[in-house]
Amino acid sequence: MTLRILLLTQENCGFCDAAKGILDRLSTKYPLSISSLSLNSADGHELAAKNGILFPPGIFIDGEAFCYGRPSEGKLRREIERRLTAG
Repeated sequence: MTLRILLLTQENCGFCDAAKGILDRLSTKYPLSISSLSLNSADGHELAAKNGILFPPGIFIDGEAFCYGRPSEGKLRREIERRLTAG
């Protein structure tokens, strides 16, 4: 089972860069398919508004909004492990 991760990003965003680094590290340990979408795009803006993402980065797991803002590697790792063991 591979988890689909979508990272909603913005240019010149330090938290977005941190989220990318965390996801890169986690992708070496877990089966993740990671993609990015700009918050400034029409689709990105609509996705953020629909899911209550107030500022970047937004992280979606299998289409569900998981978190936004400053990312927590531990919280993300626990959620990935939970989903992989539940699935």
